[in-house]
Amino acid sequence: MAPEIESAHSVLTTLGSASLGGLWDRLTGTQPAPEQWLIVATAVAALALVLPRPLWRLSRNAVTIAHEGGHGLVALLTGRTLEGIRLHSDTSGLTVSRGRPTGLGMVLTAAAGYTAPPLLGLGGAWLLASGRVTLLLWAATALLLALLVRIRNAYGMLTVVLTSAAFLLVSWRGTADAQAAFAYGSVWFLLLGGVRPVFELQATRRHGGAPDSDADQLSRLTQVPAGLWLLLFHVFSLSCLIGGARWMLDL
Repeated sequence: MAPEIESAHSVLTTLGSASLGGLWDRLTGTQPAPEQWLIVATAVAALALVLPRPLWRLSRNAVTIAHEGGHGLVALLTGRTLEGIRLHSDTSGLTVSRGRPTGLGMVLTAAAGYTAPPLLGLGGAWLLASGRVTLLLWAATALLLALLVRIRNAYGMLTVVLTSAAFLLVSWRGTADAQAAFAYGSVWFLLLGGVRPVFELQATRRHGGAPDSDADQLSRLTQVPAGLWLLLFHVFSLSCLIGGARWMLDL
């Protein structure tokens, strides 16, 4: 190799290593905790997206993404074949997988829906408490992009693309304060938004609706009453909310 070419190659290799090193440092590094008022303000903003019915009808799409993504991920982890995921404009969703119709894998897959949003919120709260805002944003983007290839309808693809774009835009172009506010707001929303669907399902079942809900499927699979599964969903989502809030508020 000519000295000039060898020198250029060495420079490019050095630059590439420095670039990857800087990217890795940015991804795994910690950021200073935001002011307490910002953490509280993002909690209030998330609550405003969850409580009023008109806003909830729109924001609930994000919870559905996490819900169906939970079904899909656990189906893959338990060895089932994931056929696809559909997200609908009425904020409902459907995850189709193939495998044994009974057994532990099917039980875990069915239980993953209502537990996924609060569990993701709890994991996000742990990352934020550790000062890893950038890692949270990038991890969320990666999960959304991985989910995108499994979506099988146009509305679902649009919803996931827009959500991914929001995380990607904030990750690359947002200021430190904007990234922190977006990250904390997203985690608060998952924690709070993971609580309300269980109450909605309970109310629907009380009026004779949703005969094929996750709780009813779990009841048929395990012979445990659907009401007990609802109670477990309540306990899990509320526990995640309390635990995540304690971490983020540094209580």
